[in-house]
Amino acid sequence: MVRPEAPLTPARAEPGTRTATGTVTGAGVVTGRRERKKLATRAAVREAALRLGLRHGVENVTVEQIATEADIALRTFFNYFSSKEEAVVAVVAAGCEALTAEFRARPRTESMLWALRQAVLAVVDHDDETSRDYIRAARLISRTPSLLPHQLALLVSQEKALAEAIAERLRSGADPAPSGIYPALCAATALTALRVVLSRWLEHADGLDETPPMDILRQEIDQAIADLAAGLDRPGSADLDDPAITP
Repeated sequence: MVRPEAPLTPARAEPGTRTATGTVTGAGVVTGRRERKKLATRAAVREAALRLGLRHGVENVTVEQIATEADIALRTFFNYFSSKEEAVVAVVAAGCEALTAEFRARPRTESMLWALRQAVLAVVDHDDETSRDYIRAARLISRTPSLLPHQLALLVSQEKALAEAIAERLRSGADPAPSGIYPALCAATALTALRVVLSRWLEHADGLDETPPMDILRQEIDQAIADLAAGLDRPGSADLDDPAITP
């Protein structure tokens, strides 16, 4: 099971800003020196796991090799992750956390689905390390069946964080009525749609290490958003041979 990141103190400030208590990260939270060191070690371990998984295949990589690649003791590895699979999938967790942070930052005047669309593109369609690692991890998961259960466990924890952000957005809207099942349903649907979209997009790659055109990804995302906005219900087909149906 993927372990969630340790909770941090929220703050409104630009990433990289120095404060009296620490540094503001890309997620918009303040961390002290000790927390920054822990986050850096966790990132080094998951990045090492991803590199080795892509290079050799997850099934051919050991936790000892990951620890060596990350330049840490084996005991330190298990302070952060319970298995090599969890370490690899943690790269996707970082992407999902970035998505939730981007969603929180979207203007409240945007519709729910449009804000989610923009947040997804902000994470996936940027040429930075988080985006590249997220795409690499998605590609690795798509061809490694042993990672799928860990990905599903990750989605459960990430759905909760996104659902909380959606609920906050609803409470600050024009109709702050109790939201019921909507936040959880919307978060689960959005993350599932993202997983399906990425899988379809990666099918357009010319090779295992090739990244398909981003235009195709944008088209897939827009199609998914349009289908969700239109509603998932479709009329049934009438069976003309059914005597219960009269012309």
